[in-house]
Amino acid sequence: MKARLWIAAAAATSAMTLVGCAGTGPNQQLGLGVGAVGGALAGQAIGGNTAATVGGAAIGGLIGNEVGRNADQRNYNNQYRNNYYPYNGPSN
Repeated sequence: MKARLWIAAAAATSAMTLVGCAGTGPNQQLGLGVGAVGGALAGQAIGGNTAATVGGAAIGGLIGNEVGRNADQRNYNNQYRNNYYPYNGPSN
């Protein structure tokens, strides 16, 4: 029974993560991922338990998300001022 609960929780978390990234810029997605991983590592190093790791991942993800969002907004604004947008991902 516990295994089913963990599998359902992992599936729900994965689905929410994928839906949450829809409509965001490439730097915002990258910032979220890198911030969450970095925050989790820092939380584990500082607290040494699961709660600290999860808390660090949440805080790092929020900070990385905002940094990436600001970079995407800056690139978007530069595109309209100077007709410039940097290469941020795979070509279509």
